[in-house]
Amino acid sequence: MSDDKRLRAPQDSSRIAMGEDYEVDYWTNEFGVSRQHLQEAVDQVGNSADAVRTFLGRTD
Repeated sequence: MSDDKRLRAPQDSSRIAMGEDYEVDYWTNEFGVSRQHLQEAVDQVGNSADAVRTFLGRTD
C-alpha cells in the first residue's frame, strides 16, 4: 500500500523522509525546528527519528 499523503503523521515514524514535504512538515512541527535545522540534523546523524531527536536534545 502506498503512502497516503493526506495523513498527518508519516507511515514509518522511525525514519524521516526529507524528500516528502508532508513528512518534513510533521517533523519540523514535532521537534519545533526549521526545515534547515532538521536537514542539518539528518545530515549529521542520519534519518532515524530517534537519532535526530537525541541530536536535537528532545527527550519527549
